[in-house]
Formats: sequence, C-alpha cells, structure tokens
Amino acid sequence: MKRLFAYFESRINAYPDDAPQRPPETLPGFVLHFARGVLPWLLAMSGLSVIFAAIEIILLGYLGTLVNRMTELGPERFLAEEGGRLLGMAGLQLLVLPVVSVIGALVMYQAIMGNFPQRIRWLGHRWLLGQSLGYFQDEFAGRISTRLMQTALAVREVTMKLMDVAVYIVAYFIGSLWLAATQDIWLALPFLLWAMAYAALLWVIVPRLGRVAQQQADARADMTGRIVDSYTNIATVKLFSHSAREETYARNGLDGFLQTVYRQMRLVAVQDVSVNALNALLTGAVTGLGIWLWLQGQVELGALAVAIPLALRLGNMSHWIMWEFAALFENVGTVRDGIATFAAARAVQDAPGASPLIVRDAAIRFDNLTFNYGAVLAGGRKPAVIDGMNLEIAPGEKIGLVGRSGAGKSTLVNLLLRFYDVGAGRILIDGQDIASVTQDSLRGAIGMVTQDTALLHRSVRDNIAYGRPSASDAEIWQAARMAEADVFITDLVDSKGRRGLDAHVGERGVKLSGGQRQRIAIARVALKDAPILILDEATSALDSEIEAAIQGQLDRLMQGKTVIAIAHRLSTIAAMDRLIIMDEGRIVEQGTHAELLARGGLYARLWARQSGGFLVEDEG
Repeated sequence: MKRLFAYFESRINAYPDDAPQRPPETLPGFVLHFARGVLPWLLAMSGLSVIFAAIEIILLGYLGTLVNRMTELGPERFLAEEGGRLLGMAGLQLLVLPVVSVIGALVMYQAIMGNFPQRIRWLGHRWLLGQSLGYFQDEFAGRISTRLMQTALAVREVTMKLMDVAVYIVAYFIGSLWLAATQDIWLALPFLLWAMAYAALLWVIVPRLGRVAQQQADARADMTGRIVDSYTNIATVKLFSHSAREETYARNGLDGFLQTVYRQMRLVAVQDVSVNALNALLTGAVTGLGIWLWLQGQVELGALAVAIPLALRLGNMSHWIMWEFAALFENVGTVRDGIATFAAARAVQDAPGASPLIVRDAAIRFDNLTFNYGAVLAGGRKPAVIDGMNLEIAPGEKIGLVGRSGAGKSTLVNLLLRFYDVGAGRILIDGQDIASVTQDSLRGAIGMVTQDTALLHRSVRDNIAYGRPSASDAEIWQAARMAEADVFITDLVDSKGRRGLDAHVGERGVKLSGGQRQRIAIARVALKDAPILILDEATSALDSEIEAAIQGQLDRLMQGKTVIAIAHRLSTIAAMDRLIIMDEGRIVEQGTHAELLARGGLYARLWARQSGGFLVEDEG
C-alpha cells in the first residue's frame, strides 16, 4: 500500500527547476499560471467526478425500476426475469463505484492535495526572493509570509472546487433533471424551479461572501503582521515599557479582522435560513405533485420512489453546495489579495541576456550618476539623493565616504550593489555596466559588513559559511579567529544544548550581543573573500578593546581589495588612501586626511566638531 501511495505522491514535481516567472495580474491567469504543471491530474480528477456522479444517478434511477418490477413480477418471477440486471447494478455498486472512489482518492489526496500548494509556495517564494530590497522594506515580513501560505492553499482550493466539486454538482444536477423527466415531465418542474431559485440565491449571497473574504484575508495578513512585528522587536517594546501600547496596536488589527468575521457570519445566517426554506418547498412540491400524479394514474409507484429520495438528496446536498461555493468565493478573495503581492513586477531585474560580471582589477567608476527615491516636492520636482556624481576608484584603492546623515553615502553603496536602479548615468566595474550583468554575479563580487548586522536564525556555522557554503570547518574557524570571534563561539550554548559552531543564534541573532553579531558578520565576509569590500560602520558595534584587536585583521582583510568604507567615527577611516566628502548628493571635497585638514573645508569642520570621536550634525 505504501508503494501505491508513494507512486501517486511522486506524480507531481513540487519543486520544479524552471526559472520562476511573474504571475499574471488577472484572476484566471494567476490561477492557471500555478495550475499549469498540475493540469493533467486536475483533469483526471474532474473526469472521475463525472463518472462518480453518473453512477450515483444510474443507481438512484434503478431504484424506481426495481420497485415497479417487484410490484409487477412478484416473488415468483422477479429473480428469473430481473436477476441479471440486478446483478449488474450490484457490480456497479460494489465493484465499479469503490474502484472509481479509490482512484479518485489517490489522485486527489496523494497526487494533488500536498504537492499542489507546495509547488505554489516554491514558485512564489523563488519569485519573491528576486524582488528588490525596497519591496521588502515596504511590507511586514510576517504579512508577506502569511500571504504566501494563504495564497498557495487558496489557489489549490479554487482550482479543485471548480474542477472537482463544481463538475460533480453540474453532472449530478443534469442527471437529476434527466432522471426526474424520464419518470414524468411534470416531476422535473419542481426541480427546475428549485434550481433557478437556488442559483439566484447563490448569485446574491456568494459574491458578497467573496468580497468579505477578500477583506478578511487582508485583515488577517495585517493582524498577523502586527503581532509578528511586536515579537520581532520585543527588546524595543520592553526597553520603552510599551506592552500596553503594543496590546492596543495588536487589538486594532485583531478587531479589524473580527469585524470582517461578523459581516461574514451575517451573510451565512441569511444563506442558511434561505436554503432550508427552499429545500422544504422542494420536498413538499415533489411529494405532493408525485402523489397527485400517481392518484391520477399518470405515474407508477416507482416514480415516487425515485423523485422523493432525489429531492431529499438534493436538499441535503444544497447546504454542502452552498458552503462549497462560499468557500470557493472566499478563496477567490484570498487569491485576489495574494495577486497584489505575487504579481508585482520586480523593480530591479537582470537585463535580457545579462552576462556574469568578470572582475579582473576591481576598478569602479560612477559616471554622471543621478538617483532619487521617487518622492515629489511641493513644486513637482523630485529631490535628487545623488546628483550628477562622477567618481573613479582605482584597482585596490581604499576610499572613505564621509558626510552628514542624508548626504547620500549609503545610497551610493546601495546603487553599487544594485539594490536600486540608477535614474541616470552608469556604474561600471572594470568597464562593465552593472546594469548589464547578472545581479548574483555582481553581489558575489562584493563583500559587505553593515552597521545593522542581522544574522539568520541558524547555527553559527551556517551564518559564517553563508559567505562561502562549501567552506570546511577549518576555514570557518580561521575566519572566526581573524574576526576575533572564536573567543566567544567556543562558549556558546543554545536552548537545545547545541554548542560552538552548532549553536543557533536566534532570530536576527538576538541571542548574541551587538559586538558578537558584528564579529560573525566580519568573519562571514572574510570567508567570502570578494575582490570588492564595503565597510558600512563595520566596527561601530565593537568596544574600543575589541576594535583595536581587530583593526590589524581588518587591514589584512582589505589587502588586495578595492575598499569603500563609511564611518561616522572619522578616526577609523582617516588612514584610507583617499577620503570622499559628500554633501547633498554631491562630492564637495576629496583627498587624504592631511590634505583635507590643510584645506580647511567641510571635512576639517566635521573633524573639529567631533564629540568623542563621532561625527555630529553641522548646525550650519
């Protein structure tokens, strides 16, 4: 039995290797985009549903024939004349129907139910990983992940309800009308009128349920995002004693979700009462009309034996049908909500035919560079964060970027990493425009240590080896020693008793101090050994003793690399080959530390105004 299960479970590839494509923004196109690889099995499921409905109608129809033949033939002649057909119906009931049911269950539960949403999650996750940095900065991480989970299940449910439930319902109802009409054309009339009234009820109630469901999906994602945001920043919440404020923030999200539930339940109550009334009318009409026709001698007793159970069966099914259609529209609402997340175009994409970056000397050139983030001033003008910048960095040169907050230093680094596309101008590495090379190869050639170091919620080994996954433990320890991280790694123990390199660091590395996280980040970049190195406040989280211990190792790390360093503590970059002084997106000065001090310009003023070694705002 396990082999049979395993066979069907392996029919659909849950993790296709094809490059992820942007999903269409229309509902049918979006669903078909994810269902295309599963379509043959969905069609098989639909075909089996039609067969199952047809067999049920055939067996129910034979009930009337059976009653009439028993009355007509009596016990003496019944088996002799009806035994063959009775045996055939028994085979249909006891053999064919179970086989169809087993195959249908294997197709639905083994092949489709697990693999289909997992395939959607895989394709959706891979597409989202390629989104720009700005995309993730504009959304809750919890909201995006919730939508990924919800949308995968919703697409599966929409597809399966349309191709299984809806097909079964249509086939069953058409068969029911045909069966009632074969007994007497008048017996089909109550069924037809019931179907029209039922369809009208579906038309009124179900789309409203769908709209509420879409609002509910958005409210659920917002609710989850608010709660996750509080948990992610729990240290800040406790530091400022704002538990009560977070309760209010979360309650607003919870209540927004609850209000959509109230609206949904009101529609459900109206739906339930209306369906019960329609079912009572159908059963009463079919029973009354059937008895009257029998009294008039227009139908045989077998017609009643078919029509009345058929009315009861449809009545029982009607609640299930209504819930299935309500669930369909609820999932349609969830899918529509997910389309906004998954069908968004990537702001930064590889150019068609982009080639890998080939780094020979690691020379960098910013050519007439202009960039803004899209904000518009009152006069309709977009403020330029980088404004017509020209800068050449020679192979192996080490430069320091200096400037007040908002001068454009971090933006320049983000543009070099191609987290954003430039507005005008070019950035070239060894003469290659970074817009024409693949993003992976570009970032693979750059190592960066940031001020706000966030680690993955994995082991210390995984975090350091993120710089080079193929590295051996010996190489990982070597990088850790270079970053002065080995002194605390050996003593690390997590809540599950894992030690040293195996110890997990918690979400964003919360189990480590800021200095420990920074040293692991430095070890990670050291292991990567990229030809271009960016240090954005790389030692800001280190105390003076550790910084002094590690400074020599950083000097060794920078050897043979082209380096861009940003620091508010000017003493840490004063020894760089050249200092680039930025103000309002432009280069206003450049030279060595001594040259700039002698010039008496902006850098000299910033140096003079330092308090405790840190750069403060220039009041002018």
